Amino acid sequence: MSELQTSPFWQSDLTGQFDGLIFDCDGTLSDSMPLHYIAWRDTMAARGIKFPEDRFYSMGGMPTEKIIAILCDEQNKSVDVDETSHAKEQAFEDLMDRLEPLSVVVDVAKSHRGKLAMAVASGGIRRIIDRQLAQMGITEWFDAIVTSEDTELHKPEPDAFLLAAKLLDVEPTRCLVFEDSPLGFAAAEAAGMRWVDVRPFT
Repeated sequence: MSELQTSPFWQSDLTGQFDGLIFDCDGTLSDSMPLHYIAWRDTMAARGIKFPEDRFYSMGGMPTEKIIAILCDEQNKSVDVDETSHAKEQAFEDLMDRLEPLSVVVDVAKSHRGKLAMAVASGGIRRIIDRQLAQMGITEWFDAIVTSEDTELHKPEPDAFLLAAKLLDVEPTRCLVFEDSPLGFAAAEAAGMRWVDVRPFT
């Protein structure tokens, strides 16, 4: 499988080329990553833990609890993971009124609505993903929504994408994934799916 970011083919009609489209949410459908970083930075700083911005982006797609555990281990800190996770998600929700869609990706979903099976597959928690999709007014566009609660293993493992394909009743090799993180790219490849890195176009 190869990265397809150098070609604009995915901004044209994809019917006939694929049977299903699978979209990550944060940083792909929504321009949420800057807001997530503010929430992470402030939540962890309040607990004496540093979280540099470049490190944050390198961990894109990883579940909240896993990020907290890794940072605590690295910095020899101990926090209540559940409480810290809740605090971070609440901090993000407090910023969500500032959330904007990433139009270049949302336009792809809009143009294929009703033409191809479409799903969201995210490492985020369902409450937060559902609220983002609702705020952008695009919830009904998708036939399936997979979040971190739905699989035991997460990106870079392929489980989320494979579950999305199963729910869409589409062969994994007939799916195209839209992602913004290396963990997501690895998960798509492991699922046998072609993928697009949306970052150069956002």
